[in-house]
Amino acid sequence: MLKIDIKNFDSLTTRELYTLLQLRSEIFVVEQDCVYQDIDDKDQKALHILGYQNKKLVAYTRIFNAGIYFNEASIGRVLVKKDARKKQYGYDIMNASIDAITSHYGPQTIKISAQTYLKTFYNSLGFKEKGEEYLEDEIPHIAMLRD
Repeated sequence: MLKIDIKNFDSLTTRELYTLLQLRSEIFVVEQDCVYQDIDDKDQKALHILGYQNKKLVAYTRIFNAGIYFNEASIGRVLVKKDARKKQYGYDIMNASIDAITSHYGPQTIKISAQTYLKTFYNSLGFKEKGEEYLEDEIPHIAMLRD
């Protein structure tokens, strides 16, 4: 089980920010071979959900209240470090993120922009596809909603 910390941008230490940005780059830029602007001026508006195993950051998301990223509340930058994926931490970090939206912003619809190959994973968490598949940074995605 992950140890979960939830922090707004100003509460992150320099080391925590460096570590989470390094991990996002490791997954989204290097592993997925996708050149894109990860640092997007939205981190300051997000709550950061940090998942630790033995004091090492292995899972992460950022969440937004409705109207900041989408019209609905949202979860983004979902990741689990490659060597920790077999431990099912994706479920832990997503459930913590869903719970954090409810506890910080109130119960509401949540929207994600999911990589298409992860549809089944997100379906298991209550998300349903909405609309057609699209490319985001040359990777197939689909919008998904959870009421």
